[in-house]
Amino acid sequence: MSEHHEAANNAATTDAGQSGFRPESVAAVPLATIAEVLGIAAPEGSHDRGVTGITLNSRAVEAGDLYMALPGASRHGADFVPQAVDAGAVAVVTDDAGARQLALSGEQPVPVLIVEEPRAAVGPLAALIYRSQPSDGAFPTLYGVTGTNGKTTTTYFINSLLRALGKRPGLIGTIEIVAGGEPIPSLLTTPESTDVHALLALMRERGLEAASMEVSSHAISFRRVDGVMFDVAGFTNLTQDHLDLHGSMEEYFRTKAELFTAARARHAVVTVDDEWGRKLVELADIPVTTLSGQHSGADWHVAAVAARGLGSEFELRHSDGRVLRVHTGLPGDFNVANAALATIMVLASGIDEQVLQAALDAHDPFTVAVPGRMQLVSTEPAAVVDFAHNPDALARALEAVRSPQEGSRVIVVFGATGQRDQSKRPTMGAIAARLADVVIVSDDDPHDEDAASIRAEVLQGALAARDAEKLGSEIIESHPRDAAIHLAVEMATANDTILIAGRGHEVWQEVKGVNLALDDRVELRAALTSKGFSVSSDQRIES
Repeated sequence: MSEHHEAANNAATTDAGQSGFRPESVAAVPLATIAEVLGIAAPEGSHDRGVTGITLNSRAVEAGDLYMALPGASRHGADFVPQAVDAGAVAVVTDDAGARQLALSGEQPVPVLIVEEPRAAVGPLAALIYRSQPSDGAFPTLYGVTGTNGKTTTTYFINSLLRALGKRPGLIGTIEIVAGGEPIPSLLTTPESTDVHALLALMRERGLEAASMEVSSHAISFRRVDGVMFDVAGFTNLTQDHLDLHGSMEEYFRTKAELFTAARARHAVVTVDDEWGRKLVELADIPVTTLSGQHSGADWHVAAVAARGLGSEFELRHSDGRVLRVHTGLPGDFNVANAALATIMVLASGIDEQVLQAALDAHDPFTVAVPGRMQLVSTEPAAVVDFAHNPDALARALEAVRSPQEGSRVIVVFGATGQRDQSKRPTMGAIAARLADVVIVSDDDPHDEDAASIRAEVLQGALAARDAEKLGSEIIESHPRDAAIHLAVEMATANDTILIAGRGHEVWQEVKGVNLALDDRVELRAALTSKGFSVSSDQRIES
């Protein structure tokens, strides 16, 4: 992907270069060594040059960088070579088309290294330049979590459990990046590979002992984790999402499965409660520990689940009879699954089982702030903000918030994202009609699509399910989203539950290329306060 193709990511990579993503000290790698790794002859003038950084965004170039000029949909990264050189780039890697373009323009003030597929070289070169995972093993233990739902919470749980074990962990994910300093807000679930390797080197430089990372299917498809070796890779589940990118569930699965190969991970922990997890176990060519929340046929399975406050306590039982006692303060069966996966992933990295149990007993690692993930804003009415934005996640969230109290209703506000998998829109509408008492269909992020058309597709699914199945749910269309949130609160009594789903931690809503300030948590708090309801101060679950 060229800079043009990555236009949406430019802010992320630019900010990365200015926000401390890179290690402070990088020993220069001779350009001749880089040429050797690429399997090409060193160009003239390269022997006295050393490289101390790498980027594919000319606006993020720092002195000493290698600039990766990649082809894109309508522009080539070679167009930006002058800016990159002015900013301090000491060499360029590009393809034949980029090299020809530079030759014709006369823009060759630095050595140009030509490879057939420069995109494939980015990750390995970043690993080489930043020495992110050196052969001496002096780097953080790395946990990677993939799947459709649960990635964010599981990485937070891993991070919290590692702290309970007395370690200094880092975090790379959808919400924020933590590398031993102040958290940095994320713009991508998984950053570009140049930033990933720089972050791992920064964590090593700062003495961090471990890190957990979300690994999205986009990250694998777009090669953002190339050159990264995970000590433990974890799998949550696979449900319909991102078919706009992958085309089919089979292709979506095969992309995820690439993480569970010897080229990318040393050990795997796979949840086998869906067909995709079981299929993954068969395909993986690395040691696999299986985990189940439904049956005892896996290596570890969840048992003896009981309510504990808002959350649950449960046991993890091994097939050989060993038992771990675990609890989480976050509601929902899916958070039991997330806590179970986090526990077994940390165990699989070599932590002593007794030491792990002592940390679970002495601390409360799975009652941790996960912004926008089942985030409790008030208790009367129960008001929750969650990131659920696909059919499975929405169903799980609605089931989790249903109160056993007689007469209590569930009021849900949600929409669907524009320019994404359209087939899930009526499905999500139908799920809401079945599982909620009041369904308020509003806007998510329309992007460049017509917001009313998106709402119509969601409403069609909700109304069709209600009529065909003779459901009693009330279905309302309300926009803009802040008005829909206020409507939900106006309709609620203290015994009801309000779920604001789809956007979670996000603070901007994109409409026709314009980012509008909108935080569901802020709007929900304001609406609750305006009606005289109390807002929760339980910081264990709030961000």
